[in-house]
Amino acid sequence: MKTNRLLMAVLLFLFSLNACCVIGKNLFVLLPDPDGRTGKIRVFNQGGDRLLTEPRQATEVKDTLTIPSPPMVMDEAEIEFLFGVALAAQPEPPLHYLLYFQEGATLLTEDSQKLIPEILAEVSARRITEVAIVGHTDRIGSQEENFKLGFNRARTVKDLLIGRGVNEQILEVVSHGEDNPLIHTPDEVAEPRNRRVEIILR
Repeated sequence: MKTNRLLMAVLLFLFSLNACCVIGKNLFVLLPDPDGRTGKIRVFNQGGDRLLTEPRQATEVKDTLTIPSPPMVMDEAEIEFLFGVALAAQPEPPLHYLLYFQEGATLLTEDSQKLIPEILAEVSARRITEVAIVGHTDRIGSQEENFKLGFNRARTVKDLLIGRGVNEQILEVVSHGEDNPLIHTPDEVAEPRNRRVEIILR
C-alpha cells in the first residue's frame, strides 16, 4: 500500500535522526512492501525535491535549504546495519481472508469452511491483537434486510472462532450489508462473490 511505503520511509528517516550524530546524515529510504511491490515517494524541502521510485533507493537530506541528494540505491547489508533494529520492531502486516456464504443464508460454502483451520493457525502463530469480521451481502432484498444478514453472517464467523478457542475480546463484528460490494451489480441481482465475510487479522 502507498501508505505503508510512506510510513516505512518516515520510520527509517526518524530512526536515522537518532543515528545522525554517528553517521552525520538524515536518510529517506524506499523499501518494497512484503509482497515485493514498490511504490514511490517524493522527498522535498526549501531547496528542491527528489523522487524515489526504485527498491532501496535513498536520498540524503543535509538541511532545510539544500536540495536532497540525487537518489542512490543502498545495498541490503547497509540498510540492515543502519535500520535493522527499527525494521525488526515493525508489526507484521495484516492478513485478509474472504469467506463466502450460500445465497440468503448464514451457511458457509464448502470451500470457505476449509479455510477456517488456516485462519485459526494464523491467529495462534502471530501476535494477533484484533480480528475484524465484516459481513457483506449481494443486492437481493432490501438494504435493511441485507444489513441484518451481513451482521448475522459476521456473527456466525465470530461464534465459530470463539468455539475453536479464539479470545472473544479481540473479535470485532460489523456489517456493511450490500453497501460495499466486491462486484458491482444492479439492484436485485444475485452475485455469489458479494455474499461474504471479510476477516482481517492485525
